[in-house]
Amino acid sequence: MDIGKLWWPVDGVAWKGLAYTVFILHFVFVCQLLLLQPLVSAYDGKAGNVAELLEKVERSVKVKRYSEAIDDLNAAIEADPTLSEAYFRKASILRQLCRYEESEKSYKKVLELKPRHSTADKELSQLHQAQSALDTAFTLFDSGDYKKSLEFVDKVVLVFSPACSKAKLLKVRLLLALRDYSAAISETGFILKEDENNLEALLLRGRAYYYLADHDVASKHYQKGLRLDPEHSELKKAYFGLKNLLKKTKSVEDNANKGKLRVAVEDYKAALALDPNHLAYNVNLHLGLCKVLVKLGRGKDALNSCTEALNIDGELLEALVQRGEARLLIEDWEGAVQDLRSAAEKSPQDMNIREALARAEKALKMSKRQDWYKILGLSKSASAAEIKRAYKKLALQWHPDKNVDNREEAEAKFRDIAAAYEVLGDDEKRARYDRGEDLEEMGMGGGGGGFNPFGGGGQQFTFHFDGGFPGGFGGFDGGFPGGGGGGFQFHF
Repeated sequence: MDIGKLWWPVDGVAWKGLAYTVFILHFVFVCQLLLLQPLVSAYDGKAGNVAELLEKVERSVKVKRYSEAIDDLNAAIEADPTLSEAYFRKASILRQLCRYEESEKSYKKVLELKPRHSTADKELSQLHQAQSALDTAFTLFDSGDYKKSLEFVDKVVLVFSPACSKAKLLKVRLLLALRDYSAAISETGFILKEDENNLEALLLRGRAYYYLADHDVASKHYQKGLRLDPEHSELKKAYFGLKNLLKKTKSVEDNANKGKLRVAVEDYKAALALDPNHLAYNVNLHLGLCKVLVKLGRGKDALNSCTEALNIDGELLEALVQRGEARLLIEDWEGAVQDLRSAAEKSPQDMNIREALARAEKALKMSKRQDWYKILGLSKSASAAEIKRAYKKLALQWHPDKNVDNREEAEAKFRDIAAAYEVLGDDEKRARYDRGEDLEEMGMGGGGGGFNPFGGGGQQFTFHFDGGFPGGFGGFDGGFPGGGGGGFQFHF
């Protein structure tokens, strides 16, 4: 038998087994090399490998992949627990994320390995400042000092911890409390760019749009958040609160359009009570309520509602006009003229405003003249006969000869009584007076000053009473002494 022929088959099987074993070992080695490269690099301790690791970490931080960076650093520390640079970098990242307790431990480890590490010592001090500032900011927020709280967040916390999500969200809440809604939208935009599913950012951004009265966009943010977490209590409250407000507003509009003004008033009040802080929307509710109250003739309530609208937006022209109308209802003539004049200056081409201003000016002018009806104790609907009877009665009562002890008062009252009858006893003059025409056009003067029944310098003045005073006076039938027939005379 040829021994060589027997050897080769056995040798071939052995070589195949050997080759297979080598392949397996090589494969395992390559896998270890690929998966544990950071560990090997760190453990190796060479400056080049450490620099490469830190460069990789830096790239992760730049794209805000903080978890990946920390994982790499943890792997390096596990491979070499004495690698101070890995501890330092980890501490710095944790400080930026405001994970202060973890960060402090890493900084202390750096200082333990390298007691003279001045940068670590400095950053540890910054960590303490940021940590204290964040605690203070939350305390100030809870106490309502929003401006001061925002200063701590902006000038300390986000300077030393720029990646602190907790501080960023607190800043947004502070901006909302300060009613800087545009800034709140901007800040939440940055947060959602990093994490589009951040529920608190979606809620706060929705609120910012809500308080700008952009309800459609607000609703979309609430809905997206609820799709991610249907049981999120704050998102549910915000979403259904908005739906309720819009529903109530629709009811207001329907009742007002149908002429159900008293029901509309109650709906307006209910809508305003839902969120008193929703100024951008409530300004229109206050205005709508004012207009309905003006139509109902409730001037005082209308004045309050329009003033509320103007407190929110002092340039709201329609609120200024409606407040002028409300002032007319409560006979605040000067206030009405002031409001309507301001409105006319803002919109000089608006004829409706000019007409309302003319009415107010006329009412103010009429308010300053003598009220002849009031002097005679009559209403504006009094008949000619009633005017005559009232005049005779008052002239008799306040005749100076009958009021010797208070002659000056009697003369003044008698003068006004005579002036009142001079106007109201004449159908044409009375009509002109009722139309609000200027008394001076009648030759009377605003307070009867141009009409003196006593004349001047002892002149004689004669009043004529048809039939004299009924029943006579002082024993003289038909008139005072010195009178005759159908009239009487008196001299001063």
